[in-house]
Amino acid sequence: MQIPVQITFRDMEPSAAIEERVRERAAKLERYFDRITSCRVIVEEPHLRQHKGKLFHVRVDITVPGNELVANRSSADNHAHEDVYVAIRDAFKAAERQLEEHAKKRQGRVKTHVRPEIEPL
Repeated sequence: MQIPVQITFRDMEPSAAIEERVRERAAKLERYFDRITSCRVIVEEPHLRQHKGKLFHVRVDITVPGNELVANRSSADNHAHEDVYVAIRDAFKAAERQLEEHAKKRQGRVKTHVRPEIEPL
């Protein structure tokens, strides 16, 4: 990565353990595409009045040459995201899939569908 990972905590106290986990996951992204120019991660604990635990929201913005990829894992439907580490894992899994797809497109390994030719009557 050309620029170090930028980590932002919103509506929560910064945590060295969470920051370390994010940096570990961000370093692994280069396995999928080695020309990442920057990576920004936002870890947010929304201030919603809920009867049960708060759900974490993690967003990963990755800049690659000619494109910006955003893995945005909203926690509205996933109660597993009450654990910040699960929310981080899910957001980075989505980022990995996007990077892998981006690398395939750049290398021309994406399957294209050929339209059948219709014979004139």
